[in-house]
Amino acid sequence: MNVSSVWHTPGHTGRYRERVFAARDRLAAEHADLRGVQQRVLTDLVGFNASTGFGRRHGLGRVLTVDDFRESVPVRTYADHAPLIERTAAGERNLLSADAPAVYFTSSGSTGAHKKVPVTPRFMSTTFMPFYFAAWAPLIEHFPEVLERPDAVLNLKHDPLAAPPVTGDGRPHVGASQVDFGARFGEPLSAEPGTGAPWATLAVPTEPGDHLERAYLRLRLAVQSDLRALIGINPAMVAAVPYQLNLWWSRIVKEVRDGTLGGLPYRAPDPERAAELERLAEYFGTVRPAHVWPRLRALFCWTTGVASLYLPALREEFGPGVAVLPAPVAASEGPVGVALDRHASAGSLVASASVYEFVPADQDLAPDSATLLPHELEAGHDYHVIFSHVGGLYRYAVGDVVRVVDSVGGVPRMEYAGRGGRSDAAGERLRDAEVVRALHTALDSGGLALRNVACRVEPAAAPAGAPASTAASTAGRPAAAPAAPRYVFAIAPRTPWHERESARFTAALDGSLAAQSPGYARARSAGRLGAPAVRLLDAEAFDRDWHEAVATGIRPTQVKDRLFRQDDALWDRLTTAPRG
Repeated sequence: MNVSSVWHTPGHTGRYRERVFAARDRLAAEHADLRGVQQRVLTDLVGFNASTGFGRRHGLGRVLTVDDFRESVPVRTYADHAPLIERTAAGERNLLSADAPAVYFTSSGSTGAHKKVPVTPRFMSTTFMPFYFAAWAPLIEHFPEVLERPDAVLNLKHDPLAAPPVTGDGRPHVGASQVDFGARFGEPLSAEPGTGAPWATLAVPTEPGDHLERAYLRLRLAVQSDLRALIGINPAMVAAVPYQLNLWWSRIVKEVRDGTLGGLPYRAPDPERAAELERLAEYFGTVRPAHVWPRLRALFCWTTGVASLYLPALREEFGPGVAVLPAPVAASEGPVGVALDRHASAGSLVASASVYEFVPADQDLAPDSATLLPHELEAGHDYHVIFSHVGGLYRYAVGDVVRVVDSVGGVPRMEYAGRGGRSDAAGERLRDAEVVRALHTALDSGGLALRNVACRVEPAAAPAGAPASTAASTAGRPAAAPAAPRYVFAIAPRTPWHERESARFTAALDGSLAAQSPGYARARSAGRLGAPAVRLLDAEAFDRDWHEAVATGIRPTQVKDRLFRQDDALWDRLTTAPRG
């Protein structure tokens, strides 16, 4: 039975609801004994994998405590694990895990290189499935109508492949959103809301790399349904929907009227709905999701990082009463936190998924970094995440930073704060989270809002001494090259900014960056770093850029908000105004 048909079987909705709530209750119950659960995860991990190549090399059979584990295994990155992963993908077994991978998740790191994350049956049952089911609990508990019909949810991340690429050992190498967990792991209830909709399995052929055409086809079908929720995970995908509706509007309305899909006969023409859509366009001019789906209730996506800057205003596009629920704090390599209630951004640590360790985000990670355990974390602080799980990742530095929001029942609740890398042109050592917080402060100081933002370091002039012109750059005119390196922020305002507003914002941002980062403050004070500049873009600049990235063949789930954009070609693509 394929994933789409599962939602049409009798009694499926009730069984699904029970499974989701049971997973949520199980994770919540584990909070009563956080340290005991973490010890049990460690004992299971080293016991299961002690006889692997990695286990023998690092003496996992002798590990009894987390201190033993720290002494036996250094902090590791994907590059450290990669040689054994590649040998596993080529067909060797018992290297990292005693369990053979059934699939490899693909994950693009900050370099864009595609990782191979081995996914074993034991990992799925122990680490993945409990958090995965629990993640949907707030949505279906508080918005039960999302389960009333298979077509009540537009799931933007669901993108199955008929013929997925495979590794040398014949296992699929795909995104998590492209795996049928029912067929691959015997979990038919794992089919997400929206995967039983008419657009879940498209009725017309498309090229494997033509992600934009598939996005169009799903949107064309969805305008004929009464949507109650939209699932994006990656908020950039959600932000693209209002743009796509208007970009493809004429084609959508024509196909609804004609009963076609991608130009091919699909079902009976629907002139009544087409006329209704035309009236919306005539009345409102710019059609918004709230006009097309007036009973939409919820969005489900990440709500932190750069998205926290634009989601409050974006939500209005979908309706004034629409709730935004946070997707889990997780990577392809494993989960960290999952929201068990309607908190706007944070999720509780998934205690039974992995052995978790943390390093303060202001410190650079090293193989011998001293780590903190979950119960040692402090609210209001940022941390690098390191986890170890039975799937074969050991003391793995995933490259993400989380911020601890608070502690509930002794268990930290955390939100994604950004990537762990730094931008460092003059000793400022800026992190994503620091820049995002500075942007929040600067925007609030002037009552401004934006649609999206990115930044880069502009090098000093050669020869040095040319005066910087922040005001000229702010007004959108070319500025003289600075005497020292400086940050240039490309911003698409929510509504037009006046020149004086832009100048005040730029000054406020400079001060906020200094308040967030001592390194930035020192670099500015010493003259090693110039004052920042702002380059205002048109309202649709980031939407066009996102579409252009997807048009190159990158899956939409992987085209994420990137704050730091130092690549010249990608910066030019973003900041170059369209011709005509």
